[in-house]
Amino acid sequence: MPTQQLDYFSSLVAEDKHFPLTEAAIAVAQHAYPDLNVQGVLDHIDQLGNRLKSRISPETLPIQRLQILKHYFYTELGFGPNLNDFYAPENSYLHQIIESRRGIPISLAILMIELGHQIGLKIRGVSFPNHFMMRISLQQGEIIMDPLTGNSLSKHELQEMLDPYLDAKGYRGNLSLPLSVFLRASSPREILSRFLRNLKLIYTEHERWERLLGVQERLVILLPNSLDEIRDRGLIFAQLEYIRPALEDMQTYLSQSPDAEDADEIRDHIATLASQTREH
Repeated sequence: MPTQQLDYFSSLVAEDKHFPLTEAAIAVAQHAYPDLNVQGVLDHIDQLGNRLKSRISPETLPIQRLQILKHYFYTELGFGPNLNDFYAPENSYLHQIIESRRGIPISLAILMIELGHQIGLKIRGVSFPNHFMMRISLQQGEIIMDPLTGNSLSKHELQEMLDPYLDAKGYRGNLSLPLSVFLRASSPREILSRFLRNLKLIYTEHERWERLLGVQERLVILLPNSLDEIRDRGLIFAQLEYIRPALEDMQTYLSQSPDAEDADEIRDHIATLASQTREH
């Protein structure tokens, strides 16, 4: 794992006050594209932003700015969902999305948030279950927008999307949670963690352990207090037969959460790995 790239990523996500979401999201791809020029991708996005800004004057109202942004992004530039291969990892790499104009909700939202900020719009991400959303604050009120299409969604439509999730989690009836709980704006760190976890899921399903390790290293950096992410990195190290770091991560996990539900399972992993080191 190139430490230079991880050091760069660490510097980007070190503090919440000045968290460069777009740059950090581009930099995620360096685990798969080591020669990626992050600044070059940022420059490309700025070029798109400059074309957009040329259509805005100080008198342009926020609601008009939003309409101009939506037309530019979805109609002129042609951004939209990758319906043919929705679960391809390329849908989470911003430099690829800018070329193909195809992505998933969260990656398209990151680009929309960036371009919106460049023309003075307050667009934030919303970690809605199973479908990332955008929240736009206007004088007329708050709009919830689908990043795949730019369509605004009513409370009724959002509730219909949410109900299957609530059913699956058992959050209905007396335990039912109000829709507003799921519509709060996410912090840049929360957005990036969901962005990385999408990639984690894809690479886990395909058992691409080296690629998965690159994603997992960044999750541990991004969420240093998450013991689950440290444990998962240890399990990936084990798959790659990197025994010593695997043991270190699993022992860290157990030492800080000895009563975890999977503690016995992790102890079994440690015993197996320890016996392998003795055999060597």
